[in-house]
Amino acid sequence: MSSNKNALIRYKTLDKCLKNKYKKYTLEDLIDECSEALFEFEGKESFVSKRTVQLDLQNMRSEKFGYEAPIEVYERRYYRYSDPEYSIHQISVNENDLKAMNNAVQILKQFKDFSMFKEMNGVIQKLEDSIHSTNQKSIIHLDKNEQLRGLEHIDILYESVLNKKVLNILYKSFTARESSSFVVHPQLLKEYNNRWFLICLHKGKMYNLALDRMESIEVDDKISYIDQDLDGDEFFKDIVGVTVSETMKPRNVVFFVDASNTPYIKTKPLHKSQEIVSENEEGAIFKICVQINYELERLLLGFGNCLIVHKPRNLRLRMEEKFKGGLKNYQNLVIPDETL
Repeated sequence: MSSNKNALIRYKTLDKCLKNKYKKYTLEDLIDECSEALFEFEGKESFVSKRTVQLDLQNMRSEKFGYEAPIEVYERRYYRYSDPEYSIHQISVNENDLKAMNNAVQILKQFKDFSMFKEMNGVIQKLEDSIHSTNQKSIIHLDKNEQLRGLEHIDILYESVLNKKVLNILYKSFTARESSSFVVHPQLLKEYNNRWFLICLHKGKMYNLALDRMESIEVDDKISYIDQDLDGDEFFKDIVGVTVSETMKPRNVVFFVDASNTPYIKTKPLHKSQEIVSENEEGAIFKICVQINYELERLLLGFGNCLIVHKPRNLRLRMEEKFKGGLKNYQNLVIPDETL
């Protein structure tokens, strides 16, 4: 058991003893109570030293953890709270705390219609009531789209990742003519660009499946779950978006951005590896080190003529072809009368 968890168990035990109005606890009694509590949780003999309990009492008295517990020693031997109504689990909050909690509630309320947060509605209401929140309009707005297809699948996918369940998913990609059945081991849910994906193991390889392309989902209890112990930060560290290649190495992508857009790229980097190579009055040259995937190309194309890819050459040529194709589309454009 970690030392932090041990400390929490001791504090909880001391709190129970110190607020007991009907029993007198000496320091030795408190040591015994803490040792017994740890024994119950760990299932093995655990001795708490006198010095440890003395430090615990000192920490509870101090502002270190925000307790400021009114612990007194009476008859020069027994320990108790001077305030019989006090408990470390009923800590008062100041006005700044209430404002911070109210701001947090306003953010949580924006998720109230999201399927996986529906059970939170009652909790959010209790928080509002307990902090006497006013019905002020939210001053923080998060980008979300409740009309997205596939959001109805989040609950079962979330539970399957949490409880390590194998799934059989009927899936139809945008390029497929017919739906296909995928037996997957779900590892992580990922949101990118207002769209949700399931990161999962299928036939020994990692895949990302868009929730809006899933037609049905069934739990398969006959197959043993394979846990990849996936760390999202580590898994996605070399990419923009969700498409990760197990074989592709990250490459340096060097690109020029004109002066009007340089501040945007500086303040909102395209990737955490972003560096400024050079800068002048015309603009700046940036470098990122990433895998080259579909999402990266879409992101770079989104800057239009304000961004020019220098390296790698194959990416620059693909960008050039796409812009040529776009120009050709506009040059040959014929707008039907009914759209005018």
